[in-house]
Amino acid sequence: MTPASGAGAADAFVDHALGLRWADIAAVDRQAAKTFLHDTLCVGVAGAAAPYADAVFAVASAWGKGDEASVLGRPGVRLPAPSAAFVNAFQIHCQEFDCVHEPAVLHPMATVLAALRAEAERSGPYDGQRFLTAMIVGVDIAVALGLAATTPLKFFRPATAGAFGSVAALARLRGLDRRTTLNAFGYALAFGSGTMQAHVEGKPTLPVQVANAARAALVAVDLAVAGLPGPQHSIDGPFGYLNVFETAHDLTPVLDALASVRRISEVSWKPFPTGRAAQGGLVAIGQLLQSGRVTAKALESLEFHAPPLIKRLVGRPAKAGMDVPYARLCLPWLGAVALTYGEVGLGDFTPERLADPDILALAQRIFVIDDGSSNPAAFTPLRAVARTVAGDSVEVQIDAMLGSPTNPLTPEQHSAKAQRCLTFGGLEAVHTGLARAISTLDQVSDAAKALDLEASAMRTPLAE
Repeated sequence: MTPASGAGAADAFVDHALGLRWADIAAVDRQAAKTFLHDTLCVGVAGAAAPYADAVFAVASAWGKGDEASVLGRPGVRLPAPSAAFVNAFQIHCQEFDCVHEPAVLHPMATVLAALRAEAERSGPYDGQRFLTAMIVGVDIAVALGLAATTPLKFFRPATAGAFGSVAALARLRGLDRRTTLNAFGYALAFGSGTMQAHVEGKPTLPVQVANAARAALVAVDLAVAGLPGPQHSIDGPFGYLNVFETAHDLTPVLDALASVRRISEVSWKPFPTGRAAQGGLVAIGQLLQSGRVTAKALESLEFHAPPLIKRLVGRPAKAGMDVPYARLCLPWLGAVALTYGEVGLGDFTPERLADPDILALAQRIFVIDDGSSNPAAFTPLRAVARTVAGDSVEVQIDAMLGSPTNPLTPEQHSAKAQRCLTFGGLEAVHTGLARAISTLDQVSDAAKALDLEASAMRTPLAE
C-alpha cells in the first residue's frame, strides 16, 4: 500500500486507522490484543507503588478537579481524562515492565492504552470490539513509525511514535472523520517530544515523556474536534515526524504491510522489570546458575557479547548512589542482583539493595561488550562468558529473547506475572475477575465498565 498521488504517509495511516474493522482481525491477533491489554493493566497497577509514582500523581491531581477517568492501582480516585492518562502512562512504563516491540524499539501499549482507557471512560460507552480494534490500530501506527526508521533511535520512540499511535486509537474509538483525524495527527507532531538524554542519565524523565505523550494525544484530538486545522503532512513532510525525529527512514515496507499485518502479535512480554535490552543477559544468568558451575561467590568475571543496541542501552557501569531508573537500565548491576538472588523482581529496587556494597562489587566484574553487529535494532544473539576463580569458563548463548513471539511466555507464566504485579500494587483481589473480564471483552457493550478494576474483585471466578 502506498499513498495516492499527492497524498502523504499520514493519509495512509489515517485510512488504516479509520478503516480497520473487528471482522478483519484474525483470531490470533484478537487474542494477542487481550493478552497484552491484561499485561499492561496489571503492570500499571504495580506502577502505583513504584518510586516517583506518588509525586507524579500529586502533580497531575493539582492540574484541576474532575472525575472523568480512573487511575490504575488507586481505588476510588478519578481525574480529568488527560490527567488520568498522564498518571496511568507513567505507571505503566515507570518500572520498565511493559510490553515492547523489539524491532521498532518501542513500548506501544503504555501510551496507547493509557490514552484509550481515559477516553473510553470520558466519552463512552464503547463496546469491547470497538475498544480492542482501536487499541490494535494504535499499536499498528506506533510500531509502523518505529519500523520505518533505518538508523538507531535518537529520540525516545515510546513517547514520539507513541503519541501518533494514541491519536490513531482515539480517532478510531471516537469514529472521527478523515479530515479531523489528519488534523489531530498534525497536533501530535506539534506536541512531539522524547529525548534520549533521559535514558543516558537514567532519569524518571523517560516515563514522564510517555505520560506526556498519552496526555498530548487526548489534547491533540480535542483540538482537532474543536475545528483547529493541523499540519497535513505530519509524517513525511520536510519537517514531519520521520525527517525530524529519525536520521533515515524507509516507509514503503510498513505502508505495504498496513492492510495485512497486525503488529500487536509481534509484541513481546517483559519477564523482568528492567530495560528490555538487559533481559537476554538475565536469562543467560539463569542458565549459568542452573549449570551449577557459576555462583556469585565463585565469579571472576562475566562478559556479555551482544549487539550494539545492548551496549548502548544497558551497558552503563554500576555506581554508588544510583537512582532506581538508572539501575533498571544497568545490566552489570542487574546481573549482580540476579547472580546473588536468582532473579530480578519488583521488590529489588530498594535503597538498601541499591547501596549493597557486595552487589556493587560484584557488578564491577560484569561487562557488556559490543559484538559489532550491523543491525541497529537487534537484541540477540547474546553470548555470556563466565569465568570462575577456579579457572573454569562457562558459556551460554541466547538466540531469542524470553517473551518474544518466537519464545513467548506460557499462559501460566503470563498469569504469574499478572498476579505478581497486582499483589505489588495491593490489588491481588482483582486477579481472577480482571482475567475473566478481558477474556470476554469482545462480547460486552461497555468496555470501560468491564475493565473497572474495583468491580473486578466482585466478578465470578473463571471456570476451572
